[in-house]
Amino acid sequence: MLKDKINEDFKAAFKEKKEGELSVLKNLKAALLNKEKEKQFQASKAGEDIAQAVLADDDIIVVISAEVKKLRDAIALFEQGGRADLVAQNKGEIEVLLRYLPEQLGEDEIKKLVAGAIAQAGATTVKDMGKVMGILMPKIKGRADSGMAGKLVKEALG
Repeated sequence: MLKDKINEDFKAAFKEKKEGELSVLKNLKAALLNKEKEKQFQASKAGEDIAQAVLADDDIIVVISAEVKKLRDAIALFEQGGRADLVAQNKGEIEVLLRYLPEQLGEDEIKKLVAGAIAQAGATTVKDMGKVMGILMPKIKGRADSGMAGKLVKEALG
């Protein structure tokens, strides 16, 4: 299970005094704990057993993807501000997080999936973007940036 792997790597980073990796994993564990508490709250609100509200690997992948997206957004801002030190730090953090995600798709692979989703949806204009994204997102979940996918869909339909 992915959560066990993260915990093992956290312990190893702690023992080996890898401060950068340890910091990233600490933040990831906090994000996962928040997501788990949110899921438990929703379960209790629905009258379900909160013990059953544990994070599955798919849930963890969603959290990690969100963390990577935050870091990429921060990199863009740091580049604008001329903060090369923070750009490098965030890129290092992304490298740590990418270890826990499925292999990332390249732009060419995403374009192929976009073309397939457009054909499957029978889309012809940008108005059909919602249908295309509905077909595309499950195929790229955790494997590609949804912002990039949306941009590629717009380009293909526009």
